Amino acid sequence: MAAAGMVMIGSLGIQTSSSLSASLFDVLGPIPVSSMRMLVAALAMLALIRPKLTGRSKGEWLGIVAYGLAMAVMNICLYSAIDRIPMGVAVTLEFLGPCVVALAGSHHWREGLCAVVALVGVGLISFTPGGYFNPTGYLFALGSAFCFGLYTLFADKVGKTGAGLDGLALSVTVAALATLPVSIGHATHATPVQWGVIAASAMLGVAIPYTMDTLSGRITSARVVGTLFSIDPAMSVVIAALILRQTITPTAMLGVIVVSLAGALLVWASGGEGDAR
Repeated sequence: MAAAGMVMIGSLGIQTSSSLSASLFDVLGPIPVSSMRMLVAALAMLALIRPKLTGRSKGEWLGIVAYGLAMAVMNICLYSAIDRIPMGVAVTLEFLGPCVVALAGSHHWREGLCAVVALVGVGLISFTPGGYFNPTGYLFALGSAFCFGLYTLFADKVGKTGAGLDGLALSVTVAALATLPVSIGHATHATPVQWGVIAASAMLGVAIPYTMDTLSGRITSARVVGTLFSIDPAMSVVIAALILRQTITPTAMLGVIVVSLAGALLVWASGGEGDAR
């Protein structure tokens, strides 16, 4: 029950953060907003967690760096997708990443059936009348899905090394350093109010939810946490409607539900790998 609450808090924070960030895309652009958000989150987590830099093996550092790079590209791709297609659609497509990871480790026909059902859901979102197919937006969303898949694998690796919140803080710092040229290049373009929105987005969308996911991974299995992530698409639709006034067609909403349920069943049945988003 505690793990479910943590994942719910994380999902609410991430989707609220994405909606807040999207309000700045027209002024600053999705990539600068993502980069500056990660920079603020890294500074906050370094100050609060104060991770140790010494005593780590080469393997631990490789895992931390890979985790951070996957995190950086995943966020940039997602924000670039949200700039082009409805947020609920982008997040639903991103959720396909962990589904593919779970499918790759499956050994039964029912997992394959779940994957087919998830693809039917994507079809309902994209190719029915009033659908939301945008080639560039979908390319970015699928890029985010690919990185989300890698992210779940490296999150599991970092978690198993015992790095915990220290490893998470260092990985967020790697993500911030990877996008630092973009952050610095646009830092003076943002007003104090915009920086306030970015700071709120950093705490709601990175520091708090990633910490919640890491802590939930300690008290329950990766399988359970991965299944709980299936609430993200539906949560994104609700938050986008409330904050961005975005609505999607009933058919597309059905597609979101189909993908979420199929993904949850797939991750549960295969004992999914991801333990943090």
